[in-house]
Amino acid sequence: MRAVVMQGLHRPLALETLPDPTPDAGEIVVKVGRCGICGSDLHMTEDPAYGMTAGSVLGHEFAGEVVALGKDVEGFATGDLVAVSPLKSCGHCPACVAGEVAWCEHFGLQGGGYAEYAVTRPNQCVRLPKTASLADGAIIEPLAVALHGINLSGMKTGDKVLVLGGGPIGLAAAFWARRRGAGAVVVQDVALFQAERALAMGATGFVAEPDDPVGAAERALGGKADVVIECVGRPGLIAQAVEQVRPRGTILLLGLCTQPDTFNSFAMLSKEVRLVTSAFFHRQEYEAALDALCSGTPEPRHLVSDTIALAATPERFEALRRRTHDCKVLINPFG
Repeated sequence: MRAVVMQGLHRPLALETLPDPTPDAGEIVVKVGRCGICGSDLHMTEDPAYGMTAGSVLGHEFAGEVVALGKDVEGFATGDLVAVSPLKSCGHCPACVAGEVAWCEHFGLQGGGYAEYAVTRPNQCVRLPKTASLADGAIIEPLAVALHGINLSGMKTGDKVLVLGGGPIGLAAAFWARRRGAGAVVVQDVALFQAERALAMGATGFVAEPDDPVGAAERALGGKADVVIECVGRPGLIAQAVEQVRPRGTILLLGLCTQPDTFNSFAMLSKEVRLVTSAFFHRQEYEAALDALCSGTPEPRHLVSDTIALAATPERFEALRRRTHDCKVLINPFG
């Protein structure tokens, strides 16, 4: 099979030919129909904290067709269209049964979507209804990540919500905040690239004034935010969020930042700000994201800005390292 393979940190990806996968007992082989390029994929090729090495096949946002079943696999058949959750787990411990698979003792992360075929396990697969496309299946994961954060934030109906970062996770957070009843949802970025997309996904405003981020957000929201959602993952944004949130408001961290960061804890303490961190999602949130895509609302699909062939992935991946007008780029391995 063809696959786009990591060549090492700080090196471009390369298209290679690898052996076709075969399923061991309890495994499923999926013919990848669509796979999203995630911002964390970019980080994985640049930051040793993620533990990725040469030879790795990235891609954790994918959906496809079941083409082979290992021994003892039940509940699926060849030809089924499935979305694959990237959260690997045992599937039967109390955490897994509750849908909180990230806390399973055998938890790990699934990759392999930058290829024509990928191996996974049945407890990670969600069958796609006829109302959902393979492209829909590939954006369930980022939608679920954002929904988990919104659920943890304690956001209430009518709240003023500020989203820092107009990337896919920020736009997904804006979508869920508005869908869950936020009174105002403003997305803030350093450029206006995603303004139209943010408004189409439910945001009530978009600001990009790098010289006055605090004032710009307050003018757009009509005051301090009840909830600030940090979706960038760069040092300095927690400190900025402390200035932007109201007393006794909430700051939610969704952005992945592996670098040390500093902020004035006294400024946070004096406002009794609540700092909440969010990672991964529950199985129920993954299924809720699929339900949202099948409910007839078009907003989540605005995340997708382009679909490319597998062979075009290395070049587009390098372009995405720089700031572009792209949002969520999907790979079609057989396109």
